[in-house]
Amino acid sequence: MKTANRAPVLAYALTIFLSAFLLFQVQPLMGKMILPWFGGSASVWTTCMLFFQSLLLLGYLYTHWLVRHLTPARQSALHVVLLLACLWLLPITPSEAWKPDGAENPTLRILGLLTASIGLPYFVLSTTGPLVQAWFAREQTGLVPYRLFALSNLGSMLALLAYPLAVEPLLPTRAQSWAWSGLFLCFVAACAYLAWRGRGHGVPNASLASAGADAAAPGGTSVSWGQRGLWVALAACPSILMVADTSFLTENIAPIPMLWVAPLALYLLSFILCFEGQGWYRRTLWLPLFVVALGLLAYLPTLGIGEWPIATTVGLNLCAFLVVCMVCHGELAKQQPASQHLTMYYLMLSVGGFLGGFFVGVVAPYGFDSNYELSVGLVLSAVVVMAVLLGRYGQWPPMGRGPLWVGGLALVLGLGVVRVQDHQEDNQGVAWMARNFYGALKVYEVTDGGYLSMLHGQIIHGQQFTDEQRRRQPTSYYTPNAGAGMALLAKAAQGPIKVGVVGVGVGTLATYGRAGDEYRLYDIDPLVIQMAQQRFTFLRDTAARTEVVLGDARLQLERESAQGYDVLVVDAFSGDSVPIHLLTREAFALYFKHLKPDGVLAVHITNRFLDLLPVLQTAATHLGKTARLVEHEGRRSELSFSSRWVLVSGDATFFDQPALQAAQAIEPRAGFVPWRDDYSSLLSVLK
Repeated sequence: MKTANRAPVLAYALTIFLSAFLLFQVQPLMGKMILPWFGGSASVWTTCMLFFQSLLLLGYLYTHWLVRHLTPARQSALHVVLLLACLWLLPITPSEAWKPDGAENPTLRILGLLTASIGLPYFVLSTTGPLVQAWFAREQTGLVPYRLFALSNLGSMLALLAYPLAVEPLLPTRAQSWAWSGLFLCFVAACAYLAWRGRGHGVPNASLASAGADAAAPGGTSVSWGQRGLWVALAACPSILMVADTSFLTENIAPIPMLWVAPLALYLLSFILCFEGQGWYRRTLWLPLFVVALGLLAYLPTLGIGEWPIATTVGLNLCAFLVVCMVCHGELAKQQPASQHLTMYYLMLSVGGFLGGFFVGVVAPYGFDSNYELSVGLVLSAVVVMAVLLGRYGQWPPMGRGPLWVGGLALVLGLGVVRVQDHQEDNQGVAWMARNFYGALKVYEVTDGGYLSMLHGQIIHGQQFTDEQRRRQPTSYYTPNAGAGMALLAKAAQGPIKVGVVGVGVGTLATYGRAGDEYRLYDIDPLVIQMAQQRFTFLRDTAARTEVVLGDARLQLERESAQGYDVLVVDAFSGDSVPIHLLTREAFALYFKHLKPDGVLAVHITNRFLDLLPVLQTAATHLGKTARLVEHEGRRSELSFSSRWVLVSGDATFFDQPALQAAQAIEPRAGFVPWRDDYSSLLSVLK
């Protein structure tokens, strides 16, 4: 085998590593920039993933066409032109013209925004992996380029982990944008150098059969459509499971911010191990674990909340997910074709990734009424792996295929039965359910206790007694002894009041309304509004005049003239998808623009995993306001939950009232960096 010159090999490796690092740095960076415009929903990240997978597919398609149909000199010239064109879009910043009005389709809006803001640079970055590997194979004949794919995934994983742990806590978003743009300039220079260097090497890759063809690789000198279909299917299954399992973890086990990093990191780790070239994937070890892993992933959703410790459940889930990724990606690695088929191979991998992302990001939210994609992904993974092993491409098992047929059918049927039964049990008692971009909502009718309950994942967003005598009674986090109830009752004692509410829920707070009062409620999710108006009666029963505003509350408040609220309630921080843009200094300044001089801001901060007290305390201090903490234990028999509220007012005497004696002063946290629109860090408030 030919000995490589280390200098050019290092140049190829560094260029691929840098491009992958930039790819996975720009994803959370752009997500953070646009998240405030779309309500802080976790679906923003899912849509961003769909966009990035789509651009990756286009990049791989471009690469395949480039190396098949253009001479090296023309490849070099065209790619350098694209690299230089990207410089016009630096530094990367989304235009505010893309801010939504509230009623448009958020998926299409996000895709259009990302295309205009980062489309071309991301497209060029996405071409780097397969294109530079093709150039490498052309120049370094006799060397197998697939280990560069492992290096690419290593760069992606390091970028993914670096963002929440180092980049986000240290740099504001504008500085992040400039830093990324500076590294992108370095990438442009490095990639342009490789393009210039390879302009005179050899011929188009269509004729590379004699330059590095691997006789041991499947496919030989031709690749059948059946083989390509298996590549697509093996790439699609982990893509589906990655997003679906992330949603399951954050909505049904532990709504921990940043937990989404773990499945994506393991997804990339499996690529690194399978393509590194040291034989990490061995069927005799991983296939038995694959059966156990699929069974575990199918069983865990059947457990009730709290049956197992969170650490145990999350740990087992992630280990099982890694096993499934290792098997799918390991089988992909075993089917690496000869070098002349390299770009086709990566194109099929990107098609699979795109189809998986499209299924979870578009088909599931708009086609399903609940979260079924994890179940689909598990069954599909079993079917695809069995097809590979039983097909002529698998060349396995050595003992014969009869037992594998029986075992495979039993596995698929078992997974299907477990998941179908779990969905049926989960939907028992459901009076209404629906799903859209912002998530799946279910309304349960609990006959033992006589009440309705609305849930998103495991988070209860409101309850109401069905009995005529009790249905106007405030419940859950909004009882008279909780922070919002105390503020509303205290201000109502002074006469008719005007109230703003960020987060409709089931409309519970409207029960405090009296004749002469005015309640204006904001919510970005049309399903929540529909559910509150049709399935619960708080909004219909109230004596106050009510108005519901569809759209992100902050964007709507920015467009409105001062409302003169006596009380403004902000209730949006109970789950995993914390809308940070509602917690910054600029947001609090906006709230007090809409409050009367003696008005009260009530912020709900009940959260199992985040301590938002220092965020509110620093914002209040910055604005010269007084903040107090109100904690309430709750009583489940009365549908009263334990809660934490922070009341903020420019009138310090407001807290002198006897009814507010339970409100506690908040101790400042030393060294806490205040949150602004261009800086925030969930890491700093994790419990």
